[in-house]
Amino acid sequence: MEDFILFIKKNKLFAFLCILVLILALMCLFVPYIAPNDPLKTNMANSLQGRSSQFPLGADNLGRCLLSRLLYGAVTSLKLTFCLVIIVFIVGTTVGTLAGYFGGIADTIIMRLSDIFLAFPSIIFAIAIVGILGASSINTVMALLIVDWVKYARVSKSLVISIRKKDYIKAAKMGGAKEYQIIFKYILPNIIPSLVVMATMDLGTMMLQISSLSFLGLGAQPPTPEWGNMLNEGKDYMQTVPGLMIYPGVGIFVTVMIFNLLGDSMRDILDPNTEY
Repeated sequence: MEDFILFIKKNKLFAFLCILVLILALMCLFVPYIAPNDPLKTNMANSLQGRSSQFPLGADNLGRCLLSRLLYGAVTSLKLTFCLVIIVFIVGTTVGTLAGYFGGIADTIIMRLSDIFLAFPSIIFAIAIVGILGASSINTVMALLIVDWVKYARVSKSLVISIRKKDYIKAAKMGGAKEYQIIFKYILPNIIPSLVVMATMDLGTMMLQISSLSFLGLGAQPPTPEWGNMLNEGKDYMQTVPGLMIYPGVGIFVTVMIFNLLGDSMRDILDPNTEY
């Protein structure tokens, strides 16, 4: 307990950011009890209504509660972001680890394939893929997975190459350890911390990518509340009712900042001697 308290005192920013992430998680978990209204219920009589006891942040062009849509939009945006990061993390780390450890033709093919993906701006490539697959949340995640796994594969491969030459790996092989035992017992535990920091810092970037595609009409489709989609719906009323864009925009900005700062803090804690 004393060690935990000492850790919190030494890393106050990290502790504060973890509390903010916990608040976001609890908000998403209990959003049905927090939201004052049904986010999908329309009533043209309340169209573009200002703040009131019924609508604390006002209503949108279809008379839907803006606060309720903002809260449910956070759930959608965070759910898509975390799903994307987890899938990209697993796919990229698996491919990079196998390529780095075994090498050979498979490594060459994977790296040349990654070079092809890196030759195009990721968001443009994702737009093209979603355009082919069709606009939806699932297709957005699939498109971003296709363009984002490359970074994790290349980083994990470089980490594996540096580790597989260590003496303890050679000792494990001489001791009769199987290939999968070496990977899971000696290699993955040494590369996962760096990749977790990388994934945490990518949460903000991937949320921006998802919101960007939704803003272009390629992500979550109406009437699903999602911050990027809400920005798209509110752009026509920017001058008359700026809150329709300001509120989801602030939500994206604050959330991205929290994840970016959290990633920086984790990096400093895990490797305080690294200079960037």
